[in-house]
Amino acid sequence: MNCNVLIVDDSPILRAAIKKVVKLADIGEDHIFEAGNGQEALDVLEKCWIDLVLLDLNMPVMDGEQFARELRKRPDLNDVAVVVVSTETNKARLERMYQLGAVKTLQKPFEPEELRDLIASVLGVKL
Repeated sequence: MNCNVLIVDDSPILRAAIKKVVKLADIGEDHIFEAGNGQEALDVLEKCWIDLVLLDLNMPVMDGEQFARELRKRPDLNDVAVVVVSTETNKARLERMYQLGAVKTLQKPFEPEELRDLIASVLGVKL
């Protein structure tokens, strides 16, 4: 599959696990980018075209909600799909993420097939 995915999570272990699942969605390693917080993610977006962001909410420096607010301020990045992948259960916060443009949410922990299917659904491809 020819698309670029950005994994944003402060846990290197979770980023590695998510990366493994993204590869199962037939996305090559050279199309997968990583960031440890929202600010790092914005830095990646300045340099690389990204189709899909897999975003944790609870991170230091800049959390997922702050990142989403900044992302939506940039007209050139409005078409980047954002999927929240988080342990967050606060319904009001998740609703705010949808208002900020998140297209889906996935609760951690998750089964690899759930994330793979979600990626395919958001990108509109069949795996």
